[in-house]
Amino acid sequence: MTARRRGAGASDEATLAALLLTFPEATQENPFGPQVDVYKVAGKVFAILGGDPEAPEVSLKCDPALALELRAEFSAVTPGYHLNKDHWNTVRLDGTVPDEVLDEMVEHSYDRVVAGLTRAIRTRLEGAARPGRPTPRSPGRGPGTRGEL
Repeated sequence: MTARRRGAGASDEATLAALLLTFPEATQENPFGPQVDVYKVAGKVFAILGGDPEAPEVSLKCDPALALELRAEFSAVTPGYHLNKDHWNTVRLDGTVPDEVLDEMVEHSYDRVVAGLTRAIRTRLEGAARPGRPTPRSPGRGPGTRGEL
């Protein structure tokens, strides 16, 4: 990650970059140069962080209906820049999107990408713990299911 604007919340690039790398098997690459960080899971992009250092932004994958709702609610959320505008949002990191909402958008993006991976990879990733988040329960396991423990 190149040196950029610093701040306190997840809407700060450094904090957001650190959050993006907390997801299981998340990696960061710079295929478009040092000003654009691309975050992937199993080789698939789930976030693109960068742009103008004075006006940083992050692009995140999103359910099309939710993408429209977020764009209507926050002026900082726009259709994905140079991406499929139905499935991607670009968020200006200007502090107008609350940190909690941005965190949820990041997790949603990661989960959308993982859902499109092969069953074997999904199973491996779903069993991995996410720092600060409970480990997901496998379907069919636990109280009230056939796979009761």
